Amino acid sequence: MADAEMIRVLVAKPGLDGHDRGAKVVARALRDNGMEVIYTGLRQTPEMIAQSALQEDVDVVGVSILSGAHLELFPLILEKLRKKGLGDTMVLAGGIIPEEDHPALREMGIAGIFGPGTATNDIADFIRKAMAEKTIN
Repeated sequence: MADAEMIRVLVAKPGLDGHDRGAKVVARALRDNGMEVIYTGLRQTPEMIAQSALQEDVDVVGVSILSGAHLELFPLILEKLRKKGLGDTMVLAGGIIPEEDHPALREMGIAGIFGPGTATNDIADFIRKAMAEKTIN
């Protein structure tokens, strides 16, 4: 990715969780940090998220989960991304995710996990740094 190219981020809310204020705050903050952000809206299926990521040609998929279904939904989202040839797309997790579940999520390929209270600038910095390292490698 060239330095002048804008980082494209898809922010998604999977499952039946109807609370999206945090996802909207993060989406706006990433936009304010110079990224192009696509917000999918509520109640997305893993297939819908992967299809949106493909259609929008995103660099990052940020998934916000408050329902507690992260260990069930993330494997499905990652599988759908791989099936669409997007296995190298960076996937981030946000929301209510217990610390004891972090190792399992990282092992399955989640690049970063951001809980409530994370400064939005920290999320933007994480994405920029990860994308720069990906470009170098």
